[in-house]
Amino acid sequence: MLSGLERKNGWSLAEYAGEGRPDGMQRLFNAAKWDVEGVRDDVRAYVGEHLGEVEGVLVGDDTGFEKQGACSAGVQRQYTGTAGKITNCQIGMFLGYASSRGRAMVDRELYLPRESWINQPDRCMAAQITEHVGFATKPQLLQTMIDRAITAGLPFGWVTADEAYGDNGPLRRFLESHRIDYVLAVSCSHQITTRTGKHRADLMAAKIPKSGWQRLSCGDGAKGERRYDWALIATDTPTHRLLIRRSISKPSELAFYLCHTPAPVPLARLVHVAGTRWTIEECFQSGKNEAAFDHYQVRLYPAWYRYMTLAMLALAFLAVTRASLGPEPDPPTATHTDQLIALSVNEIRRLFALLTRPPINEPHILAWSRWRRRHQTRARQSHYQRQQIKDR
Repeated sequence: MLSGLERKNGWSLAEYAGEGRPDGMQRLFNAAKWDVEGVRDDVRAYVGEHLGEVEGVLVGDDTGFEKQGACSAGVQRQYTGTAGKITNCQIGMFLGYASSRGRAMVDRELYLPRESWINQPDRCMAAQITEHVGFATKPQLLQTMIDRAITAGLPFGWVTADEAYGDNGPLRRFLESHRIDYVLAVSCSHQITTRTGKHRADLMAAKIPKSGWQRLSCGDGAKGERRYDWALIATDTPTHRLLIRRSISKPSELAFYLCHTPAPVPLARLVHVAGTRWTIEECFQSGKNEAAFDHYQVRLYPAWYRYMTLAMLALAFLAVTRASLGPEPDPPTATHTDQLIALSVNEIRRLFALLTRPPINEPHILAWSRWRRRHQTRARQSHYQRQQIKDR
């Protein structure tokens, strides 16, 4: 999963691993008996052991995986922020973990649309979706994953997510019932209750005086610190406050966060947690670029979980390796231009792939070329035969 292969599917992984045919690798994803949920729990425990902190943050979000056909479990035309449009895709729900030591993925669920999948038993049966798998909204899937993290004892102090989850009342009440602090993004139209009644979040922002804003950084970005103006508004309950973020360059651009903290928390801490939400976007990018999150060609429901769990393990390995590395000492005669930035997850993956790649085996390479071409010949003949029957 961490190799330098252009695509990491059953065929390419089997060839890279030195196998003569793809059957074994495909069986690993589709039919072999292994405890995928147990491996998921091991990944979560591994992340907790090496990256865990009491003030760690759970980050929930979804991402899309574009697909061409109609047979992959959960696929349909739906909106995904990955493509920025409605397209044929699967939606995966993920739970990320972020601390001062690093960030990784600790859980995953595949979203199954109600009408096009759950309400079509024959289609579910073909994709090996069992009868006990019912419909669940994305916030419900996130709640399930958070509940598993709580049960497993993963150390964390906060939960954050975007407005698709912050606007969901049942999810917020679940977190509050477990006395979990959260900073959840909410929409501009979200109703906030104060002593003077209910108000839209954006209308409350317009009433904040100039002295009510503080300029703070919510973390480092690719181009330096992410600095914004922030304001905090009290609600009718002491445990809830509305956090508002305003762009420095474009003051009309606002973002809103509902904060729940049973005990008082400084503004800077709330700002930091709000900024932590971006870590899952970085995990998605690293997961797809370095750990092959979107390379799979499996169609079955169980196979998606198997592939994604192994990809999460690969990403966690990179994150833990990065966290275990201390700063590299500069040479005694190093100048300012000779200094090195810290090893990134991307660079660790590249070094790992180069240092562990198998030696060139020309007979093996040529044998796989012949195998692929024979398979493509059979596939073409089968396609022509189906076309001839259809044309009769």
